[in-house]
Amino acid sequence: MNPIHDLHAFGQSIWYDNIERRLLNNGELAAMIERGDIRGVTSNPSIFNNAIANSTDYDDALVPLAKQGFTKEEIYEHLAVADIQAACDLFLPLYDESNGGDGYVSLEVSPYLADDTAGTCQDAARLWGWVDRPNLMIKIPGTKEGLPAITRTIAAGINVNVTLIFSVDRYAEIMDAYLTGLEQRLEAGESIDQVASVASFFISRIDTNVDNRLSALLEIAGDNAQWTETLKGELAIASAKVAYARHKEIFNGERWDQLEASGAQIQRPLWASTSTKNPEYPDTLYVDALIGPATVNTIPPKTLEAFRDHGTAELTLEADLDEAHSAFDYLYALDISMEEIAQELEGEGVRAFAEAFTDLLESVEQRRLAAL
Repeated sequence: MNPIHDLHAFGQSIWYDNIERRLLNNGELAAMIERGDIRGVTSNPSIFNNAIANSTDYDDALVPLAKQGFTKEEIYEHLAVADIQAACDLFLPLYDESNGGDGYVSLEVSPYLADDTAGTCQDAARLWGWVDRPNLMIKIPGTKEGLPAITRTIAAGINVNVTLIFSVDRYAEIMDAYLTGLEQRLEAGESIDQVASVASFFISRIDTNVDNRLSALLEIAGDNAQWTETLKGELAIASAKVAYARHKEIFNGERWDQLEASGAQIQRPLWASTSTKNPEYPDTLYVDALIGPATVNTIPPKTLEAFRDHGTAELTLEADLDEAHSAFDYLYALDISMEEIAQELEGEGVRAFAEAFTDLLESVEQRRLAAL
């Protein structure tokens, strides 16, 4: 029995956190879709940098673009858009079969625009029009400046994958931004039944940050040392469980009922950054512990293979919710603020995405110059 298929039976979709031209050209991505292993794809600058810088797979397309005088930014976008379009086409039958429930491929707006609402909206609309596929999702960071961009982009009828979510409170703001965008679209007389969104809650980075803080406290914890130690590796999963409970609250009640009656789709929580960073933790920890209906887990290649080999498919996301809340209480008692951690992680994430994009453009520039 393939535990990946069991996840889908539980209502959780697995999206592949990887894209590269090799997978598109050799039929491997198509085979994964055919086997039912994956129901979508996510991309980011790091993934594209790895694909372009560490292979010659893009040379046939890159060299002519370089010789035509395209800049490094233009070359990257042509390469990325071609990959995204090809992946969207492969997933289109699943998208149609699931009535827009799955089969999405995500492409990120420029990471340099994380603090620029207007620029984000413009870039989202530009990429949406260029790719021109109904099963595209545009990735927008869930920063303060990203919130109005999410609303405007949804109101424009563009699918959105919200990224870089680290706190339950910000997640609630993002769900509100999505609902507001749907309401604005309805008020404008437009349909909302083909507008989809996911909200990407980043998991493993929370544990890395919290664990480092707990380690610093252990030497002075005194009588609290034992339960300080037991909190390690707990807060990321606890955050996801509390976030999922908030999701169920928001997507209930009169406001949601009115939107649902007009064909609205639930904005599903997506668990991102689910590879295990701490080698002391099980390599499938952030898959096994976050299984629940109406959710997505975007999984990188090694974690997907690990879960296929020895993962456990059981409904776990709503288990032990009281313990999850208690973990927050214990952390607060240690004078560790989850909101402070979330702000720190968001800033780090924005910088890391921008740095990865810079590295990507430098890789393309090296190839461009070599082609001249």
